[in-house]
Amino acid sequence: MKHHFYNYSRLLKSSYKRKFIGVYSFCSSSGGGSRGGVDDVASWQRVDGIVRCQANYTPLTPITFLERSAKVFPHRPSVVYGGSLYTWRETRQRCVKLASALTTVLRISPGHLVATLAPNVPAMYELHFAVPMAGAVLCALNSRLDSPMISSLLAHSQAKVLFVDYQLAKIASEALHLLSKTGANPPLLVLITESDNHENLEYDYEYENLLAGGDEQFQPNLPADEWDPISVNYTSGTTSRPKGVVYSHRGAYINSISTFLLHEMGPMPTYLWTVPMFHCSGWCLPWGVAAQGGTNVCLRKVTPKDIFDNIVLHNVTHMGAAPTVLNMIVNSPLTDRRTLPNKVRVLTGGSPPPPQILSKMEELGFEVAHLYGLTETYGPGTYCVWKPEWDSLPPGEKSKIKARQGVQHLGLEDVDVRDSLTMESVPADGKTMGEIMFKGNTVMSGYLNDVNATKEALKGGWFHSGDIAVKHPDNYIEIKDRLKDVIISGGENISTVEVETVLYSHPAILEAAVVARPDSHWGETPCAFVKLKVGYEVDEHEIIKFCRDHMPHYMAPKTVIFDEIPKTATGKIQKFILREKAKAMGCLS
Repeated sequence: MKHHFYNYSRLLKSSYKRKFIGVYSFCSSSGGGSRGGVDDVASWQRVDGIVRCQANYTPLTPITFLERSAKVFPHRPSVVYGGSLYTWRETRQRCVKLASALTTVLRISPGHLVATLAPNVPAMYELHFAVPMAGAVLCALNSRLDSPMISSLLAHSQAKVLFVDYQLAKIASEALHLLSKTGANPPLLVLITESDNHENLEYDYEYENLLAGGDEQFQPNLPADEWDPISVNYTSGTTSRPKGVVYSHRGAYINSISTFLLHEMGPMPTYLWTVPMFHCSGWCLPWGVAAQGGTNVCLRKVTPKDIFDNIVLHNVTHMGAAPTVLNMIVNSPLTDRRTLPNKVRVLTGGSPPPPQILSKMEELGFEVAHLYGLTETYGPGTYCVWKPEWDSLPPGEKSKIKARQGVQHLGLEDVDVRDSLTMESVPADGKTMGEIMFKGNTVMSGYLNDVNATKEALKGGWFHSGDIAVKHPDNYIEIKDRLKDVIISGGENISTVEVETVLYSHPAILEAAVVARPDSHWGETPCAFVKLKVGYEVDEHEIIKFCRDHMPHYMAPKTVIFDEIPKTATGKIQKFILREKAKAMGCLS
Protein backbone atom coordinates (compact mmCIF):
# COMPACT_ATOMS: atom_id res chain seq x y z
CA MET A 1 0.00 0.00 0.00
CA LYS A 2 1.22 3.52 -0.82
CA HIS A 3 0.46 6.60 1.25
CA HIS A 4 0.61 10.27 0.43
CA PHE A 5 3.24 12.40 2.16
CA TYR A 6 1.98 15.93 1.57
CA ASN A 7 2.78 19.53 2.33
CA TYR A 8 1.67 19.91 5.94
CA SER A 9 2.32 23.66 6.00
CA ARG A 10 -0.50 24.20 3.52
CA LEU A 11 -2.89 22.27 5.76
CA LEU A 12 -1.82 24.26 8.81
CA LYS A 13 -2.29 27.58 7.10
CA SER A 14 -5.75 26.83 5.74
CA SER A 15 -6.91 25.35 9.06
CA TYR A 16 -5.60 28.25 11.11
CA LYS A 17 -7.05 30.86 8.80
CA ARG A 18 -10.44 29.17 9.00
CA LYS A 19 -10.50 28.90 12.79
CA PHE A 20 -8.96 32.22 13.76
CA ILE A 21 -9.94 34.80 11.16
CA GLY A 22 -7.67 37.80 10.71
CA VAL A 23 -4.29 36.33 11.63
CA TYR A 24 -2.01 34.14 9.59
CA SER A 25 1.55 34.32 8.31
CA PHE A 26 2.57 36.18 5.18
CA CYS A 27 5.97 34.88 4.13
CA SER A 28 7.75 34.46 0.87
CA SER A 29 10.93 32.79 -0.21
CA SER A 30 12.66 36.06 -1.13
CA GLY A 31 15.74 36.62 0.96
CA GLY A 32 15.08 33.41 2.84
CA GLY A 33 16.96 30.66 1.02
CA SER A 34 15.56 27.55 -0.59
CA ARG A 35 13.04 26.64 2.11
CA GLY A 36 10.86 29.69 1.57
CA GLY A 37 7.87 30.41 3.82
CA VAL A 38 4.57 28.86 4.80
CA ASP A 39 2.87 30.05 1.59
CA ASP A 40 5.17 27.95 -0.59
CA VAL A 41 3.40 24.90 -2.02
CA ALA A 42 5.50 21.78 -2.46
CA SER A 43 4.52 19.11 -4.95
CA TRP A 44 2.92 15.95 -3.60
CA GLN A 45 5.30 13.12 -3.04
CA ARG A 46 4.70 9.37 -2.93
CA VAL A 47 6.77 7.49 -0.33
CA ASP A 48 6.37 3.77 0.28
CA GLY A 49 5.69 2.55 3.81
CA ILE A 50 4.91 5.89 5.45
CA VAL A 51 1.70 6.54 7.36
CA ARG A 52 0.72 9.19 9.85
CA CYS A 53 -1.61 7.95 12.57
CA GLN A 54 -2.29 8.19 16.32
CA ALA A 55 0.61 5.86 17.03
CA ASN A 56 3.26 8.18 15.58
CA TYR A 57 1.77 11.66 15.48
CA THR A 58 0.26 14.01 18.07
CA PRO A 59 -0.07 17.78 17.60
CA LEU A 60 2.53 19.49 19.76
CA THR A 61 1.15 21.37 22.76
CA PRO A 62 2.84 22.37 26.05
CA ILE A 63 -0.22 21.46 28.14
CA THR A 64 0.91 17.82 27.84
CA PHE A 65 3.86 18.74 30.09
CA LEU A 66 1.39 18.99 32.99
CA GLU A 67 0.02 15.52 32.31
CA ARG A 68 3.52 14.05 32.40
CA SER A 69 4.59 15.80 35.62
CA ALA A 70 1.39 14.70 37.37
CA LYS A 71 2.44 11.10 36.57
CA VAL A 72 6.20 11.36 37.09
CA PHE A 73 6.33 13.87 39.98
CA PRO A 74 2.87 13.53 41.60
CA HIS A 75 3.96 14.35 45.16
CA ARG A 76 6.65 16.92 44.43
CA PRO A 77 5.75 20.59 45.03
CA SER A 78 4.55 22.35 41.90
CA VAL A 79 3.53 25.79 43.17
CA VAL A 80 4.55 27.59 46.36
CA TYR A 81 3.04 30.91 47.38
CA GLY A 82 3.42 32.23 50.92
CA GLY A 83 1.96 29.50 53.13
CA SER A 84 0.27 27.66 50.24
CA LEU A 85 1.80 24.64 48.55
CA TYR A 86 0.45 22.41 45.78
CA THR A 87 1.84 19.20 44.33
CA TRP A 88 1.90 18.36 40.62
CA ARG A 89 -1.00 15.94 41.07
CA GLU A 90 -3.02 18.68 42.77
CA THR A 91 -2.13 21.29 40.16
CA ARG A 92 -3.21 18.95 37.38
CA GLN A 93 -6.51 18.26 39.16
CA ARG A 94 -7.16 21.95 39.72
CA CYS A 95 -6.41 22.84 36.09
CA VAL A 96 -8.69 20.07 34.78
CA LYS A 97 -11.54 21.20 37.02
CA LEU A 98 -11.04 24.82 35.99
CA ALA A 99 -11.05 23.84 32.31
CA SER A 100 -14.28 21.97 32.95
CA ALA A 101 -15.85 24.99 34.62
CA LEU A 102 -14.75 27.24 31.75
CA THR A 103 -16.49 24.92 29.32
CA THR A 104 -19.69 24.01 31.18
CA VAL A 105 -20.31 26.99 33.48
CA LEU A 106 -18.87 29.93 31.55
CA ARG A 107 -19.75 28.44 28.15
CA ILE A 108 -16.29 29.00 26.69
CA SER A 109 -15.87 27.37 23.28
CA PRO A 110 -12.71 26.54 21.31
CA GLY A 111 -11.18 29.69 19.88
CA HIS A 112 -12.68 32.04 22.49
CA LEU A 113 -10.26 34.40 24.23
CA VAL A 114 -10.02 34.38 28.02
CA ALA A 115 -8.24 37.37 29.57
CA THR A 116 -6.41 37.68 32.89
CA LEU A 117 -5.36 40.66 34.99
CA ALA A 118 -3.25 39.41 37.87
CA PRO A 119 0.24 39.34 39.37
CA ASN A 120 2.30 36.13 39.70
CA VAL A 121 -0.10 34.21 41.94
CA PRO A 122 -1.02 30.48 41.72
CA ALA A 123 -4.24 31.18 39.79
CA MET A 124 -2.23 32.93 37.10
CA TYR A 125 -0.05 29.84 36.75
CA GLU A 126 -3.04 27.48 36.60
CA LEU A 127 -4.75 29.55 33.90
CA HIS A 128 -1.81 28.94 31.54
CA PHE A 129 -2.92 25.30 31.44
CA ALA A 130 -6.65 25.43 32.17
CA VAL A 131 -7.55 27.91 29.42
CA PRO A 132 -5.94 25.93 26.55
CA MET A 133 -7.28 22.72 28.14
CA ALA A 134 -10.72 24.20 27.45
CA GLY A 135 -9.68 24.79 23.83
CA ALA A 136 -9.60 28.54 24.45
CA VAL A 137 -6.88 31.16 23.98
CA LEU A 138 -5.23 32.83 26.98
CA CYS A 139 -4.80 36.61 26.85
CA ALA A 140 -2.80 37.75 29.89
CA LEU A 141 -2.99 41.52 30.26
CA ASN A 142 -0.34 43.76 31.78
CA SER A 143 -1.32 44.18 35.44
CA ARG A 144 0.01 47.75 35.56
CA LEU A 145 -2.16 49.17 32.80
CA ASP A 146 -4.85 51.73 33.55
CA SER A 147 -8.57 51.24 32.99
CA PRO A 148 -8.80 52.96 29.57
CA MET A 149 -6.00 50.79 28.14
CA ILE A 150 -7.45 47.60 29.62
CA SER A 151 -10.84 48.52 28.16
CA SER A 152 -9.21 49.07 24.76
CA LEU A 153 -7.41 45.71 24.83
CA LEU A 154 -10.54 43.87 25.95
CA ALA A 155 -12.43 45.42 23.05
CA HIS A 156 -9.66 44.49 20.60
CA SER A 157 -9.30 40.91 21.87
CA GLN A 158 -13.06 40.38 22.27
CA ALA A 159 -12.35 38.36 25.43
CA LYS A 160 -15.35 36.43 26.78
CA VAL A 161 -14.10 36.18 30.37
CA LEU A 162 -11.75 38.28 32.51
CA PHE A 163 -10.03 36.68 35.52
CA VAL A 164 -8.93 39.51 37.81
CA ASP A 165 -6.99 39.60 41.06
CA TYR A 166 -8.87 41.19 43.95
CA GLN A 167 -6.29 43.99 44.25
CA LEU A 168 -6.99 44.99 40.63
CA ALA A 169 -10.76 44.54 40.73
CA LYS A 170 -11.62 48.25 40.83
CA ILE A 171 -9.43 48.97 37.79
CA ALA A 172 -11.09 46.07 35.98
CA SER A 173 -14.59 47.28 36.91
CA GLU A 174 -13.80 50.74 35.57
CA ALA A 175 -12.48 49.16 32.36
CA LEU A 176 -15.67 47.13 31.92
CA HIS A 177 -17.76 50.25 32.54
CA LEU A 178 -15.85 52.08 29.80
CA LEU A 179 -16.27 49.07 27.52
CA SER A 180 -20.02 48.97 28.05
CA LYS A 181 -20.28 52.62 26.97
CA THR A 182 -19.03 51.62 23.52
CA GLY A 183 -21.93 49.21 23.08
CA ALA A 184 -19.68 46.14 23.33
CA ASN A 185 -20.59 43.19 25.53
CA PRO A 186 -18.23 43.19 28.52
CA PRO A 187 -16.68 39.86 29.51
CA LEU A 188 -17.77 37.90 32.57
CA LEU A 189 -15.69 38.83 35.62
CA VAL A 190 -14.10 36.08 37.73
CA LEU A 191 -12.49 37.35 40.93
CA ILE A 192 -9.26 35.79 42.23
CA THR A 193 -9.29 36.15 46.02
CA GLU A 194 -7.04 35.31 48.95
CA SER A 195 -9.34 36.12 51.87
CA ASP A 196 -12.83 37.41 52.63
CA ASN A 197 -11.90 41.03 51.97
CA HIS A 198 -13.77 41.23 48.66
CA GLU A 199 -17.31 41.81 49.90
CA ASN A 200 -17.59 45.26 48.32
CA LEU A 201 -16.24 44.20 44.93
CA GLU A 202 -18.37 43.47 41.88
CA TYR A 203 -17.90 40.15 40.11
CA ASP A 204 -19.82 37.32 38.45
CA TYR A 205 -17.90 34.35 39.85
CA GLU A 206 -15.27 33.74 42.50
CA TYR A 207 -12.23 31.74 41.36
CA GLU A 208 -12.11 28.98 43.98
CA ASN A 209 -15.87 28.46 43.92
CA LEU A 210 -15.83 28.26 40.13
CA LEU A 211 -12.97 25.75 40.21
CA ALA A 212 -14.64 23.64 42.90
CA GLY A 213 -17.67 23.18 40.65
CA GLY A 214 -15.58 21.67 37.85
CA ASP A 215 -15.46 18.01 36.89
CA GLU A 216 -12.25 16.21 37.82
CA GLN A 217 -12.97 13.64 35.08
CA PHE A 218 -13.14 16.30 32.36
CA GLN A 219 -11.11 15.38 29.27
CA PRO A 220 -8.85 18.29 28.25
CA ASN A 221 -9.57 19.69 24.81
CA LEU A 222 -6.21 19.07 23.15
CA PRO A 223 -5.68 20.88 19.85
CA ALA A 224 -6.51 19.00 16.67
CA ASP A 225 -4.03 21.25 14.91
CA GLU A 226 -0.76 22.36 16.54
CA TRP A 227 -1.00 25.62 14.58
CA ASP A 228 -4.06 26.57 16.65
CA PRO A 229 -3.48 29.61 18.89
CA ILE A 230 -2.67 29.02 22.56
CA SER A 231 -2.25 32.63 23.68
CA VAL A 232 -2.32 36.27 22.69
CA ASN A 233 0.35 38.47 24.25
CA TYR A 234 0.16 42.22 23.87
CA THR A 235 3.46 43.99 23.30
CA SER A 236 4.77 45.90 26.29
CA GLY A 237 3.99 49.38 25.03
CA THR A 238 7.51 50.81 24.70
CA THR A 239 6.32 52.17 21.34
CA SER A 240 2.99 53.37 22.85
CA ARG A 241 0.74 51.16 20.63
CA PRO A 242 0.51 47.58 21.90
CA LYS A 243 -0.25 44.84 19.38
CA GLY A 244 -1.72 41.40 20.09
CA VAL A 245 0.91 38.77 19.25
CA VAL A 246 -0.52 35.30 18.57
CA TYR A 247 1.35 32.21 19.81
CA SER A 248 0.57 28.70 18.54
CA HIS A 249 0.60 25.45 20.53
CA ARG A 250 3.52 24.30 18.38
CA GLY A 251 5.58 27.43 18.93
CA ALA A 252 4.89 27.45 22.67
CA TYR A 253 5.91 23.78 22.96
CA ILE A 254 9.18 24.33 21.12
CA ASN A 255 10.04 27.58 22.91
CA SER A 256 9.29 26.05 26.33
CA ILE A 257 11.91 23.37 25.69
CA SER A 258 14.36 25.85 24.15
CA THR A 259 14.05 28.18 27.14
CA PHE A 260 14.68 25.60 29.85
CA LEU A 261 17.63 24.30 27.83
CA LEU A 262 19.25 27.72 27.50
CA HIS A 263 18.49 28.27 31.20
CA GLU A 264 20.42 25.05 31.91
CA MET A 265 17.39 23.89 33.88
CA GLY A 266 17.69 20.21 34.72
CA PRO A 267 15.06 17.98 36.34
CA MET A 268 13.20 19.34 39.40
CA PRO A 269 14.52 22.92 39.45
CA THR A 270 13.12 25.61 41.75
CA TYR A 271 12.14 28.70 39.78
CA LEU A 272 11.47 32.09 41.38
CA TRP A 273 8.83 34.06 39.48
CA THR A 274 10.12 37.61 39.16
CA VAL A 275 9.35 37.85 35.42
CA PRO A 276 5.63 38.68 35.01
CA MET A 277 3.69 35.73 33.62
CA PHE A 278 1.74 38.18 31.47
CA HIS A 279 4.94 39.06 29.61
CA CYS A 280 5.50 36.76 26.61
CA SER A 281 3.61 33.99 28.44
CA GLY A 282 6.28 34.22 31.14
CA TRP A 283 8.99 33.49 28.53
CA CYS A 284 7.10 30.16 28.08
CA LEU A 285 8.39 28.98 31.47
CA PRO A 286 4.98 28.30 33.07
CA TRP A 287 4.99 25.35 30.67
CA GLY A 288 8.77 24.84 30.74
CA VAL A 289 9.01 24.42 34.52
CA ALA A 290 6.18 21.89 34.32
CA ALA A 291 8.11 19.95 31.67
CA GLN A 292 10.96 19.52 34.16
CA GLY A 293 8.80 18.78 37.21
CA GLY A 294 10.11 21.91 38.92
CA THR A 295 8.76 24.05 41.73
CA ASN A 296 7.28 27.46 40.92
CA VAL A 297 7.81 30.00 43.70
CA CYS A 298 5.29 32.78 43.11
CA LEU A 299 5.81 36.39 44.18
CA ARG A 300 2.98 38.91 44.30
CA LYS A 301 5.43 41.80 44.60
CA VAL A 302 9.07 41.87 43.54
CA THR A 303 11.51 43.56 45.92
CA PRO A 304 15.18 42.77 46.66
CA LYS A 305 14.26 41.59 50.16
CA ASP A 306 11.56 39.24 48.85
CA ILE A 307 13.96 37.89 46.23
CA PHE A 308 16.74 37.13 48.74
CA ASP A 309 14.34 35.76 51.38
CA ASN A 310 12.63 33.38 48.96
CA ILE A 311 15.91 32.17 47.47
CA VAL A 312 17.11 31.18 50.93
CA LEU A 313 13.77 29.78 52.12
CA HIS A 314 13.10 27.60 49.07
CA ASN A 315 16.65 26.93 47.78
CA VAL A 316 15.86 28.63 44.49
CA THR A 317 18.03 27.46 41.61
CA HIS A 318 16.77 29.65 38.74
CA MET A 319 15.08 32.97 38.18
CA GLY A 320 14.57 35.54 35.46
CA ALA A 321 14.87 39.31 35.70
CA ALA A 322 14.94 42.40 33.53
CA PRO A 323 18.13 44.51 33.77
CA THR A 324 16.19 47.00 35.93
CA VAL A 325 15.56 44.24 38.49
CA LEU A 326 19.26 43.32 38.42
CA ASN A 327 20.05 46.98 39.02
CA MET A 328 17.63 46.97 41.94
CA ILE A 329 19.32 43.90 43.43
CA VAL A 330 22.91 45.18 43.19
CA ASN A 331 21.92 48.54 44.69
CA SER A 332 19.79 47.07 47.48
CA PRO A 333 20.57 47.88 51.14
CA LEU A 334 22.82 45.42 52.91
CA THR A 335 19.98 44.76 55.36
CA ASP A 336 17.87 43.30 52.52
CA ARG A 337 20.53 40.87 51.33
CA ARG A 338 21.09 37.26 52.36
CA THR A 339 23.95 34.88 51.69
CA LEU A 340 22.78 32.61 48.88
CA PRO A 341 22.61 28.87 49.73
CA ASN A 342 23.76 27.98 46.22
CA LYS A 343 24.57 29.55 42.88
CA VAL A 344 21.37 30.97 41.39
CA ARG A 345 21.24 31.02 37.62
CA VAL A 346 19.57 34.15 36.29
CA LEU A 347 18.28 34.80 32.78
CA THR A 348 18.11 38.49 32.00
CA GLY A 349 16.47 40.02 28.97
CA GLY A 350 14.99 43.28 27.79
CA SER A 351 17.32 46.20 27.28
CA PRO A 352 21.02 45.25 27.04
CA PRO A 353 22.39 44.93 30.60
CA PRO A 354 25.34 47.18 31.46
CA PRO A 355 28.49 45.07 32.00
CA GLN A 356 28.98 46.70 35.42
CA ILE A 357 25.64 45.32 36.64
CA LEU A 358 26.53 41.81 35.44
CA SER A 359 29.83 41.91 37.34
CA LYS A 360 28.17 43.00 40.58
CA MET A 361 25.51 40.29 40.29
CA GLU A 362 28.24 37.66 40.01
CA GLU A 363 29.88 39.05 43.15
CA LEU A 364 26.61 38.49 45.03
CA GLY A 365 26.49 34.82 44.03
CA PHE A 366 24.29 34.94 40.94
CA GLU A 367 25.29 33.40 37.61
CA VAL A 368 23.82 35.64 34.93
CA ALA A 369 23.10 34.59 31.36
CA HIS A 370 21.87 37.11 28.83
CA LEU A 371 19.04 36.38 26.42
CA TYR A 372 17.43 38.51 23.76
CA GLY A 373 14.07 38.36 22.11
CA LEU A 374 10.77 40.09 21.61
CA THR A 375 7.11 39.37 22.28
CA GLU A 376 6.98 38.33 18.62
CA THR A 377 9.57 35.59 19.27
CA TYR A 378 7.82 34.08 22.30
CA GLY A 379 10.30 35.96 24.50
CA PRO A 380 13.76 34.31 24.36
CA GLY A 381 15.22 34.07 20.87
CA THR A 382 18.98 34.26 21.36
CA TYR A 383 21.36 33.84 24.27
CA CYS A 384 25.05 34.21 24.96
CA VAL A 385 26.51 30.68 24.95
CA TRP A 386 29.57 30.79 27.20
CA LYS A 387 32.74 29.21 25.85
CA PRO A 388 35.51 27.77 28.09
CA GLU A 389 38.23 29.81 26.37
CA TRP A 390 36.65 32.96 27.80
CA ASP A 391 37.18 31.82 31.40
CA SER A 392 40.71 33.24 31.51
CA LEU A 393 39.70 36.72 30.33
CA PRO A 394 39.79 39.70 32.74
CA PRO A 395 36.45 40.34 34.53
CA GLY A 396 35.72 43.43 32.42
CA GLU A 397 36.13 41.52 29.17
CA LYS A 398 33.94 38.67 30.47
CA SER A 399 31.14 41.11 31.29
CA LYS A 400 31.34 42.71 27.85
CA ILE A 401 30.95 39.31 26.20
CA LYS A 402 28.05 38.38 28.49
CA ALA A 403 26.31 41.62 27.56
CA ARG A 404 26.16 40.51 23.92
CA GLN A 405 22.95 39.00 22.60
CA GLY A 406 24.67 35.85 21.37
CA VAL A 407 23.27 33.24 19.00
CA GLN A 408 19.88 31.67 18.25
CA HIS A 409 18.43 29.01 20.50
CA LEU A 410 17.64 25.54 19.21
CA GLY A 411 14.01 26.29 18.38
CA LEU A 412 14.82 28.84 15.69
CA GLU A 413 15.98 28.15 12.17
CA ASP A 414 18.11 31.27 11.94
CA VAL A 415 18.88 34.69 13.40
CA ASP A 416 20.85 37.14 11.32
CA VAL A 417 21.83 40.80 11.03
CA ARG A 418 20.74 42.09 7.64
CA ASP A 419 20.39 45.27 5.66
CA SER A 420 16.75 46.31 6.04
CA LEU A 421 16.44 47.41 2.42
CA THR A 422 18.53 44.92 0.43
CA MET A 423 17.95 41.99 2.86
CA GLU A 424 21.64 41.10 2.45
CA SER A 425 23.48 39.71 5.48
CA VAL A 426 25.99 42.23 6.89
CA PRO A 427 29.69 41.29 7.23
CA ALA A 428 30.65 39.56 10.50
CA ASP A 429 33.16 42.30 11.34
CA GLY A 430 31.72 43.62 14.63
CA LYS A 431 31.30 47.06 13.01
CA THR A 432 28.75 47.01 10.19
CA MET A 433 25.29 47.62 11.57
CA GLY A 434 22.06 46.07 10.32
CA GLU A 435 18.65 44.93 11.57
CA ILE A 436 18.25 41.75 13.61
CA MET A 437 15.93 39.31 11.83
CA PHE A 438 14.45 35.98 12.92
CA LYS A 439 13.18 32.90 11.13
CA GLY A 440 11.76 29.68 12.55
CA ASN A 441 9.09 27.90 14.54
CA THR A 442 9.18 30.28 17.50
CA VAL A 443 8.30 33.38 15.51
CA MET A 444 4.74 34.60 16.09
CA SER A 445 1.84 33.43 13.95
CA GLY A 446 0.86 37.06 13.44
CA TYR A 447 -0.77 40.12 15.02
CA LEU A 448 -4.37 39.68 16.14
CA ASN A 449 -6.78 41.36 13.71
CA ASP A 450 -3.97 43.32 12.04
CA VAL A 451 -3.19 41.78 8.66
CA ASN A 452 -1.17 44.75 7.37
CA ALA A 453 1.10 44.87 10.42
CA THR A 454 1.65 41.11 10.10
CA LYS A 455 2.62 41.40 6.44
CA GLU A 456 5.05 44.22 7.21
CA ALA A 457 6.68 42.40 10.14
CA LEU A 458 7.19 39.15 8.17
CA LYS A 459 8.10 40.55 4.77
CA GLY A 460 10.88 38.87 2.84
CA GLY A 461 10.49 35.63 4.77
CA TRP A 462 12.01 37.05 7.97
CA PHE A 463 10.61 38.66 11.12
CA HIS A 464 11.97 42.21 11.31
CA SER A 465 12.83 43.08 14.92
CA GLY A 466 13.51 46.80 14.54
CA ASP A 467 16.71 46.36 16.58
CA ILE A 468 20.07 47.46 15.18
CA ALA A 469 23.10 45.27 15.83
CA VAL A 470 26.50 44.16 14.61
CA LYS A 471 27.65 40.60 13.97
CA HIS A 472 31.02 39.57 15.39
CA PRO A 473 33.43 37.18 13.62
CA ASP A 474 32.15 34.32 15.84
CA ASN A 475 28.58 35.13 14.61
CA TYR A 476 27.51 36.41 18.03
CA ILE A 477 25.28 39.44 17.61
CA GLU A 478 25.45 42.58 19.71
CA ILE A 479 22.65 45.13 19.86
CA LYS A 480 23.61 48.73 19.26
CA ASP A 481 20.15 50.30 19.38
CA ARG A 482 16.55 50.24 18.39
CA LEU A 483 16.15 51.34 14.78
CA LYS A 484 14.15 54.36 15.91
CA ASP A 485 16.58 55.20 18.75
CA VAL A 486 19.79 55.65 16.73
CA ILE A 487 20.94 59.26 17.00
CA ILE A 488 22.26 60.81 13.80
CA SER A 489 24.49 63.72 14.79
CA GLY A 490 26.34 65.60 12.07
CA GLY A 491 26.13 62.52 9.83
CA GLU A 492 27.50 60.18 12.52
CA ASN A 493 25.39 57.33 13.91
CA ILE A 494 25.44 57.25 17.71
CA SER A 495 24.37 54.13 19.60
CA THR A 496 22.39 55.13 22.68
CA VAL A 497 23.26 51.76 24.23
CA GLU A 498 26.97 52.58 24.14
CA VAL A 499 26.35 55.97 25.75
CA GLU A 500 24.18 54.38 28.44
CA THR A 501 26.90 51.82 29.20
CA VAL A 502 29.35 54.62 29.96
CA LEU A 503 26.76 56.45 32.08
CA TYR A 504 26.16 53.32 34.17
CA SER A 505 29.87 53.18 34.97
CA HIS A 506 29.60 56.51 36.82
CA PRO A 507 29.51 55.73 40.55
CA ALA A 508 26.64 58.17 41.23
CA ILE A 509 24.21 56.97 38.54
CA LEU A 510 21.51 54.45 39.38
CA GLU A 511 19.58 54.50 36.08
CA ALA A 512 20.20 56.08 32.68
CA ALA A 513 18.49 56.40 29.33
CA VAL A 514 19.61 58.33 26.25
CA VAL A 515 17.48 59.74 23.42
CA ALA A 516 17.93 62.29 20.65
CA ARG A 517 17.34 66.00 21.22
CA PRO A 518 16.95 68.35 18.22
CA ASP A 519 20.07 70.45 17.61
CA SER A 520 20.18 73.49 15.31
CA HIS A 521 23.73 72.71 14.18
CA TRP A 522 24.19 68.93 14.40
CA GLY A 523 20.60 67.90 13.67
CA GLU A 524 20.46 65.69 16.77
CA THR A 525 22.58 65.29 19.88
CA PRO A 526 22.41 62.83 22.80
CA CYS A 527 20.18 63.80 25.72
CA ALA A 528 20.67 61.75 28.89
CA PHE A 529 17.99 61.16 31.48
CA VAL A 530 19.55 59.95 34.72
CA LYS A 531 18.47 58.97 38.21
CA LEU A 532 21.09 59.26 40.93
CA LYS A 533 21.79 56.84 43.75
CA VAL A 534 20.67 57.90 47.22
CA GLY A 535 23.22 60.18 48.88
CA TYR A 536 25.01 61.27 45.68
CA GLU A 537 25.07 64.76 44.24
CA VAL A 538 26.56 65.58 40.84
CA ASP A 539 25.68 68.20 38.24
CA GLU A 540 25.19 68.11 34.48
CA HIS A 541 28.70 69.37 33.68
CA GLU A 542 30.39 66.65 35.74
CA ILE A 543 28.46 63.90 33.97
CA ILE A 544 29.17 65.34 30.52
CA LYS A 545 32.87 65.59 31.34
CA PHE A 546 32.87 62.00 32.63
CA CYS A 547 31.37 60.79 29.34
CA ARG A 548 33.85 62.77 27.25
CA ASP A 549 36.68 61.19 29.22
CA HIS A 550 35.40 57.71 28.35
CA MET A 551 34.18 58.01 24.74
CA PRO A 552 34.55 60.14 21.60
CA HIS A 553 33.33 63.67 22.31
CA TYR A 554 30.66 63.63 19.60
CA MET A 555 28.98 60.68 21.38
CA ALA A 556 28.85 62.32 24.80
CA PRO A 557 25.51 63.80 25.97
CA LYS A 558 25.12 67.52 25.48
CA THR A 559 22.08 67.60 27.78
CA VAL A 560 21.55 65.82 31.10
CA ILE A 561 18.15 65.71 32.81
CA PHE A 562 17.79 64.48 36.39
CA ASP A 563 14.41 62.77 36.60
CA GLU A 564 12.53 59.52 37.18
CA ILE A 565 12.76 57.22 34.15
CA PRO A 566 9.40 55.82 32.95
CA LYS A 567 9.22 52.05 32.51
CA THR A 568 6.76 49.39 31.47
CA ALA A 569 5.62 46.71 33.92
CA THR A 570 8.36 44.43 32.59
CA GLY A 571 11.09 46.95 33.36
CA LYS A 572 11.65 48.25 29.84
CA ILE A 573 12.34 51.96 29.57
CA GLN A 574 9.63 53.83 27.68
CA LYS A 575 11.86 55.84 25.41
CA PHE A 576 8.98 57.20 23.36
CA ILE A 577 8.02 59.25 26.44
CA LEU A 578 11.59 60.51 26.86
CA ARG A 579 11.82 61.37 23.16
CA GLU A 580 8.74 63.53 23.50
CA LYS A 581 10.24 65.27 26.53
CA ALA A 582 13.51 65.92 24.68
CA LYS A 583 11.62 67.17 21.64
CA ALA A 584 9.56 69.53 23.82
CA MET A 585 12.78 71.15 25.09
CA GLY A 586 13.31 72.55 21.61
CA CYS A 587 16.53 72.79 19.62
CA LEU A 588 19.83 72.98 21.42
CA SER A 589 21.66 75.91 19.84
